[in-house]
Amino acid sequence: MSGNREIVLGVIGGSGLGEALAAEGAAAGETAESVAVETPFGPPSSPIVKTAWHGTDVYLLQRHGPGHVFNPTAVPYRANIYALKSLGVTHVLASGAVGSLREHLHPGQLVVCDQLIDRTRKRANTFYEHAAVHVEFAEPFCPVMRRWLLDAAQRAKGDTVVHDRGTYVCMEGPAFSTKAESEMHRQLGGDVIGMTACPEAKLAREAELAYALIAMPTDYDCWKPHDAEASKTSLLEEIIGNLKHATTANLALMKEALSDVSSLRGEKSPAHDALALGVWSDKTKIDPNEVRRLGILWGRHFD
Repeated sequence: MSGNREIVLGVIGGSGLGEALAAEGAAAGETAESVAVETPFGPPSSPIVKTAWHGTDVYLLQRHGPGHVFNPTAVPYRANIYALKSLGVTHVLASGAVGSLREHLHPGQLVVCDQLIDRTRKRANTFYEHAAVHVEFAEPFCPVMRRWLLDAAQRAKGDTVVHDRGTYVCMEGPAFSTKAESEMHRQLGGDVIGMTACPEAKLAREAELAYALIAMPTDYDCWKPHDAEASKTSLLEEIIGNLKHATTANLALMKEALSDVSSLRGEKSPAHDALALGVWSDKTKIDPNEVRRLGILWGRHFD
């Protein structure tokens, strides 16, 4: 499907990435302003910073809040996605540190994920608690956005490897895996493991937002033995170094992708019509107050 759609990008990640992207925009003469948003699910993790890049409006959100105060289970995922939707965001680009479950996915590289295994168990994973809403989720990451990112990776200059696929296993945390769990995640088909893609990706689909995720491996999880002679301090320093390298590469990839969003304008994401056949309840039986409360998310599908 072709067209010339308005693109508004939401970026969800760590504070360092958001600050760096905002600084780059400021260097290019773009202004940045903090936007406070209230939602039916409470405030989002952080004030949302509005900036622009090559003429595209960009909203930056710190997933774990200023100072990294929210652990993965406590992140207000519903408030975050609702807030971005209320600001007119159409596409969400997320990133996060992960452990690698595969030898060929080296720490410090990037993975544009294509599949997802949800092993969380304590998190509210739907907006629609008072209706039967079932969205298609076979492809959890937007294929249009994935092609956009991979095309940008081909254009970008740099020595960081960007993998074109990977299955993200999302565990509850906050403790890391046992060795037995790490081996199990490998047997399940996982390529990287993290703690934040769910329910974030599911909620984005329920909000009819296109969503893609760039994973940043920092280590090999615990399935692969560490150097027996390495101290815990040196291992931590290595992980931090890998994260810094991946964050720099991630920023470069985002900048290159944002330099040309024509493919996003020209092709509609399947996610943008996720609710077209997703509301299974008799709409006349759903409480009108609930329809109004979540109007930003599903209002257009009601008369």
